[in-house]
Amino acid sequence: MRRHASALLEFDVAAPAEFVLSVAVSRLYDGVVDESLAVTQNGEPIEVREIDDRHGTRLHLCEVEAGRVTVDYRAVVEGRLAPPELDEIDLVRYRRPSRYCESDTLFPTARAEFAGLDGRDLLAAVSSWVGSHLAYVPGASAPTDGAVQTLLDRRGVCRDYAHLVVALLRALDVPARLVSVYAPGLSPMDFHAVAEAWVDGRWHVVDATALAPRQSLVRIATGRDASDTAFLSSRGGAVTVASMRVTAVVDELPTDDVAQFVSLG
Repeated sequence: MRRHASALLEFDVAAPAEFVLSVAVSRLYDGVVDESLAVTQNGEPIEVREIDDRHGTRLHLCEVEAGRVTVDYRAVVEGRLAPPELDEIDLVRYRRPSRYCESDTLFPTARAEFAGLDGRDLLAAVSSWVGSHLAYVPGASAPTDGAVQTLLDRRGVCRDYAHLVVALLRALDVPARLVSVYAPGLSPMDFHAVAEAWVDGRWHVVDATALAPRQSLVRIATGRDASDTAFLSSRGGAVTVASMRVTAVVDELPTDDVAQFVSLG
């Protein structure tokens, strides 16, 4: 499977700021054959340094001045994702409530809706339930909305769907986490967010939006929720997204069945 991913982002920066970018594919891929990242301002290159986060996540840090900043990332992925090693603390961390996944608040809802289910049946049921209870509406949610607000509003985008899936699964004592991905077949094309759940000794993808086949997703960042996986976080001057163009294509788009286990590859 050969996958191409790219992100061309432009930001308007009001005053000097530090950027933390999370747009590069995971370090766990064994076949990234062509990759580049360029950050420029007024046509001049900005020095970028890379640091590692958990689960193969790669962060890129740089200092920018006020003005227009352009980020241009491209990668070709031919290999598969090496199975992530499980740290025992992951099974503790990803059962806990987090900033955007208030599993403690949603405990009664999860128990009422999914009592008696486990394994493959549970993941399929949660995915279908979230998909049928929410409407996909771009711009309908605020950056500070968590799973509870999403359920009340009954609408959102991919990160909102994923937060609700993660919160419901954690409420059922299933370790679950958020993953940002490049998603061939996604429409409208953008960065995408899905959930991963630890079931039967492996992490499996749950995407309640069903907007792209899970088999061709490309992992970017992995964490508790969107606070760990945002494509940009910054410190200093206010930053506004001026334009964004994300692409993700695969040589052959697979067919997905939401009732089947799929692991990120």
